[in-house]
Amino acid sequence: MSTPFYVSPQQAMADRAEYARKGIARGRSVVVLQYTDGVVFVAENPSRALHKVSEIYDRIAFAAVGKYNEFENLRIGGVRYADLRGYTYDRADVTARGLANVYAQTLGSIFSSAAEKPYEVELIVAEVGNAPEDDQIYRLPHDGSIVDEHGSVAVGGNADQISSYLDQRHRDGMTLGEALKLAVESLSRDNNGGERTLSADQLEVATLDRTRPQQRKFKRILGRQLSRLLEENGAAASEDAADSEGTSGSEGGSGTS
Repeated sequence: MSTPFYVSPQQAMADRAEYARKGIARGRSVVVLQYTDGVVFVAENPSRALHKVSEIYDRIAFAAVGKYNEFENLRIGGVRYADLRGYTYDRADVTARGLANVYAQTLGSIFSSAAEKPYEVELIVAEVGNAPEDDQIYRLPHDGSIVDEHGSVAVGGNADQISSYLDQRHRDGMTLGEALKLAVESLSRDNNGGERTLSADQLEVATLDRTRPQQRKFKRILGRQLSRLLEENGAAASEDAADSEGTSGSEGGSGTS
């Protein structure tokens, strides 16, 4: 009688984690940043039908990378949870923290179950508050842990490099245009340190805007509005560069005289 092959629990969990991380890393990145009037989501996504960023409830949105069918199932489950809780109790009882806990339980159960493979997904759940200090952003890796994020966060692809870039440049009080420009710059950087050009057609952009008068704060930025924002930021950057060059030239002239 042959001896059954034995794998230690630690090694089995490490293998499952590595499997999930490799699947997530193959996905294009998503960046979420706080700005003065809310939270902006920017994803590299050329598809107009398969969304990485979606509305969950009045003030709550969801972003994900990884296998589309898996995070779409989670999105639908989150919408059902939010609708049922809001209908049963009160709309104010639906929070990003509560939704993140539900997702954490689901992902944790799947990850620790030997009966099925782990989900190859990483999620972001965000809620916009009445003021910037009330905003909530939660990142949920494949194993169901919850990370409370502030300011900016990136998932998927080369998320570590993008997060480092954002940490150095993101600041409180940014306008939507400034936050969008920073997000696109971070997504444009490749693993070798080079830069690509991302057009409006390659981006999926949405906001949770606290200044919207209606109860639902989620809004997609599409088409001409997105192109205009990107062009305005590009023009502003060119003007700033020209001004700095002119300033440095004049200083150099005065220094040599």
